[in-house]
Amino acid sequence: MAFSVREATVKDFDVVYQFVCELQHKVFDRDLMKQLYQKNISNPDNVYLVAYDQQKAIGYLSCHLQTLLHHAGTVAEIQEMFVAAEYRSKGVGTILMNTIKQLAKAKGALQLEVTTRMIREKAIQFYVREAFENSHRKLVYYFK
Repeated sequence: MAFSVREATVKDFDVVYQFVCELQHKVFDRDLMKQLYQKNISNPDNVYLVAYDQQKAIGYLSCHLQTLLHHAGTVAEIQEMFVAAEYRSKGVGTILMNTIKQLAKAKGALQLEVTTRMIREKAIQFYVREAFENSHRKLVYYFK
C-alpha cells in the first residue's frame, strides 16, 4: 500500500477532531477544538501531519517544538498520534514518525520526545521499535 503524509491545513479540522476524540475516548466541544486547532496549526513551532490512503485520511500526528533551558536548545514533543484501526500495523505510524523526525530535525530540534499513558502498551512498543528510549517518567498534577 502506498500512503502519503502532508502537513495539515484548516480544511483537515473535521478528520483531526474525529481522530482526537477517538484517541481520547471522549467527545470534545467542537467549536472550542476548532479554535484551538486553528491557533495551533498557525504556530510555526507546531507541526501537524495527516496521513492518507489515496483520498482517505487514515492517521494524524501533532508535534510542538519549544526552546528549553535544561536542554540548551529546541526539543520537539509529539502531542498526539493516531492511526485508524484498520490501518494499524501497516506502516502508517512509521511513515508519520519518519516524517516528523525529518521535519523536527530540519527545524533544529535536538531530540524528539513522546509521552503516552502506561496502559497504552502497544503504543509504547511501537515507540521503542521506532528507536525511542524509555528513559523518563511523567508525573501529572490535575487541577480541581
